Amino acid sequence: MKVKIESSKIIKPFYEDSIFPPSTRTYIPLSVFDKVTYEAQIAIIYAYRPPTPPNAAIQLGLQKALAIYREWAGRLGKDEHDNPVILLNDEGVRFVEASADSTLDKVMPFKPSASLLNLHPSLNNVVELVQVQVTRFTCGSLVVGFTAHHTVADGHSTSNFLVAWGQACRGLDINPLPLHDRTIFNPRNPPLIEYEHKGTEFMSKSVKKENSLNENTHHVTEDIVVHKVHFTVEFLAKLKAKASSMNNNNNKPYSTFESLVAHLWRAITKARGLSGFETTHIRISVNGRMRLNPRVPNEYFGNLVLWAFPTSKVKDLLREPLPYATKLIHDAVTKVNNNYFRSFIDFANHKEEDLIPTADMSKHILCPNLEVDSWLRFPFYDLDFGTGCPYMFMPSYFPTEGMMFLLPSFIGDGSIDAFIPLFQDNLPTFKKICYSLDLLEN
Repeated sequence: MKVKIESSKIIKPFYEDSIFPPSTRTYIPLSVFDKVTYEAQIAIIYAYRPPTPPNAAIQLGLQKALAIYREWAGRLGKDEHDNPVILLNDEGVRFVEASADSTLDKVMPFKPSASLLNLHPSLNNVVELVQVQVTRFTCGSLVVGFTAHHTVADGHSTSNFLVAWGQACRGLDINPLPLHDRTIFNPRNPPLIEYEHKGTEFMSKSVKKENSLNENTHHVTEDIVVHKVHFTVEFLAKLKAKASSMNNNNNKPYSTFESLVAHLWRAITKARGLSGFETTHIRISVNGRMRLNPRVPNEYFGNLVLWAFPTSKVKDLLREPLPYATKLIHDAVTKVNNNYFRSFIDFANHKEEDLIPTADMSKHILCPNLEVDSWLRFPFYDLDFGTGCPYMFMPSYFPTEGMMFLLPSFIGDGSIDAFIPLFQDNLPTFKKICYSLDLLEN
């Protein structure tokens, strides 16, 4: 698949029915949740069958959506006190038009590989906070590559923006409107820090330096392969039943997400061939909108995520049956509640100067640990430019060993696709056991 760039330009918000556009000298301070998240661009890819709308209609819809979500058209910067902010300067986002030399059917389904990087603008050294690439295939199909800076918004907010973009393309009013106020997370007086946040969300700069020195990046890109696994509804139902078979949680079964992540944690750990005495954990995102009290509206635009870190010795994880790992995950996620979020807000407002976030997209190897990014509840399939929803979406190519993505399958029947980066040497073992409910118990 050869992709040719036809044009690349900066587009700015379009303010309909506005005699006086808003000031471009204002800014929005970053919240403690923005400051602790990944400082990186994330990319996703959509595919649409013909008929598809013209590029001009997609661009105009984007410009209208940017007039409501102005943060994306701004830039990251500092205020007069050197605090990090989003400058609402309307400098715009990048819009790239491209063409491919084949039909979409010839390259579908997309396999996780470096060729996906041709379908969206580069993530390196980018000042724009959003970038879009529309690639036309010879059959009339359309692929939209979208990149966004994580400091501006989490997956929940970004998916709301994408839905709004589609509404604007279809001539609809954007609904619901975003809540832009990032100053709502006030620390308590006096602060009440009930949990350990150093070593969890934050680490000292010296620890980060030591970790960087210890990471072996030799032949990293050649040694890591991103493997896509499809889990059917039937398999997931059996997995959930098995994971919940020893659950004393008021006889309430564990969720499909908890069961699947527990299964993958065990399978990947076994495939890695780790020593039984090593410790392994998973980093799992927890959305604070549903946890904080009073509840933060779903329309809140920004980052509002912390993480759970279920942890186990390798020997216990593999020796104990599946419900053991599932309970570890359930309990760790449950702990990240209102009290935990409030404790974090207090700590982050009074933290030591040399502490930096543990969230780090520059790491290539997470072993013996894992991270799971779940997109199962985001309305990504609702991005309709006017000719129907996408028939497929997926993350771009992120070859970070141990960083999994979970997505609803494009089949639309409740099945799940998992994108799992592993070392090439660990892949044969993983393939043997990833669909087995019993092999790990043998």
